[in-house]
Amino acid sequence: MSDAILVTGGSGAIGRAIARRAAAEGWRVLNLDQRPPEDPLPAEDFFACDVADAAAFRAVLAGIVARHAPTRLVNNVGIVRPATLEETRIEDLAAVLDVNLRSAVLASQALLPAMRAAGFGRIVNISSRAALGKEVRTAYAASKAGLLGLTRSWALELAADGITVNAIGPGPIATELFRRANPDNSPRTRAIIEGVPVKRLGTPEDVAHGCAGFLDHRAGFITGQVLYV
Repeated sequence: MSDAILVTGGSGAIGRAIARRAAAEGWRVLNLDQRPPEDPLPAEDFFACDVADAAAFRAVLAGIVARHAPTRLVNNVGIVRPATLEETRIEDLAAVLDVNLRSAVLASQALLPAMRAAGFGRIVNISSRAALGKEVRTAYAASKAGLLGLTRSWALELAADGITVNAIGPGPIATELFRRANPDNSPRTRAIIEGVPVKRLGTPEDVAHGCAGFLDHRAGFITGQVLYV
């Protein structure tokens, strides 16, 4: 079992919180993102890559696997292009699916041999509450719902190899991505917060805490699950 964990999109808000929590658990963090983190961790390797470029992504993944053979993976990278059904462009749909969904398939495929060889693996897909339906999110909701389908299918396929596959479905989390899509002064944003029972936005650390449970080596009997945070 390798002590390395690959986090895609590990420089952004949720990815950064997951990376920090992983480091606290004693794992070496392999951060694959377009930009380096502002607060590098002592036990962190950064890999610059645009996951929308499939060929480049495959090449970087091959190098990571050859050097580290990670047995933990968090498919976190994501983009959102808000639009109603009428406004959704097919080009935007394709772009969102490439980043949010295809990247999870490619990363999981790349790490699978090392996980199988170790007889151990943890895959966590960062989905979204939007997978249950959210207005003005055709492309995003489709991609995040797709991750849930992948989670359940892979859980069934990989359980016999000691590999668990679970998903986190964050609700409204105070991130740059959320703020861009939901401006602070928007009535829609205020309505979102009022609809949350604890009357606040979630934090990246809230998501990282849920993720850490699925990644733990003791979580071997939990697979195919979705935890909404």
